[in-house]
Amino acid sequence: MPPSLDATAPAPSPARLPLAFLVGRSADGHWLAVETHGLGGGIFRTCRDALHYAAAETGRRPDAVRLASTTLALVP
Repeated sequence: MPPSLDATAPAPSPARLPLAFLVGRSADGHWLAVETHGLGGGIFRTCRDALHYAAAETGRRPDAVRLASTTLALVP
């Protein structure tokens, strides 16, 4: 029997979720790595630099870094 879901249980906070990043270009052509929960990110010189940063931040988990299909932006 599958485990039941408790609808009253609080959702995990973004700080407790595993880090995941989108890597892509900004509208200005800069390379960005943007954390999907809004916890961090950065601007990089090359795609390789952005991928290296995102992989290091996520412990090199294979499912944690994706390339964006649209332009990205860092939001303060």
